[in-house]
Amino acid sequence: MAAAGGNGRSAVAGLLADAFALQGETVLLDTVPRLASPWPGWIATAGEGLAALPPDQPATRAQARAAAAAAAASGTHRWQVMTDHLPWHVAPLVLPDAPEAWHQLAALGGWQAVIADTGHRFTQDVMTSRHTGTAGIGARWCSLPCAVPVLCAAATGEGMAALQTAVMAAEAEGLPLARVVVAVVAMSEGRLPAPVRAGATMLQPKVGSIVHVPYDERIRSHGLRDAARLKPRTLTSGRQLAEAVLSSARTSWGESLPHAAVPAAYTEGTTHRGLAPQAADHPR
Repeated sequence: MAAAGGNGRSAVAGLLADAFALQGETVLLDTVPRLASPWPGWIATAGEGLAALPPDQPATRAQARAAAAAAAASGTHRWQVMTDHLPWHVAPLVLPDAPEAWHQLAALGGWQAVIADTGHRFTQDVMTSRHTGTAGIGARWCSLPCAVPVLCAAATGEGMAALQTAVMAAEAEGLPLARVVVAVVAMSEGRLPAPVRAGATMLQPKVGSIVHVPYDERIRSHGLRDAARLKPRTLTSGRQLAEAVLSSARTSWGESLPHAAVPAAYTEGTTHRGLAPQAADHPR
């Protein structure tokens, strides 16, 4: 998650997915509409992606798996991306806001680790929820089983100010800050600016952990089209993020994490619709 755009959220999501894939089957869920998301341009197109999932009937595990495209991993391990990568001129899919719909899709595919690249503005969502008395999208993501929020912020004075506001808003709403991992993403080479270091020191007691993601010109120029060409220190930060996420999860739910949900079996040709979410919540 991020308080605003330009905080390196998608890059952090990709680094996390690449690191988790070293341990087990991993998928990244791109919840951002195609024309606002970098992921369709960062992966080799293969099939229809999310468009291949039927919007009005249950899907099978094979369909969910086939809808995911392979990402260019940093090593021999592999991870997948679930996104809308139809041609730019085709009408964008109407993707669901409901985190529960994406959780259902992830459970259907049976991956061991799931990274969600979310597009909503975290602080705005929290404050809107506070004043309308409704459950915000960010809070609903946080409430999913074994979900660890990763809050991204640019390593600038403005980025740190936005992060501090986000943390204060989350604290006021009672969100699980002790479970949150903060990724402070460098926007240039060199040491972190003094306001960023001071802000991180102040926030450290309020959140689970803070990880510095160094500047990598390869990400700035090519995104995550080829993770193997990223700097070793960049990949190391991804592994540090993954370790922080796992540590947060184990602190919250125990050393042996519970098994993920398994949807009821579905056989082609039956009338059972137990796996089909409502049309408004389906990733189509």
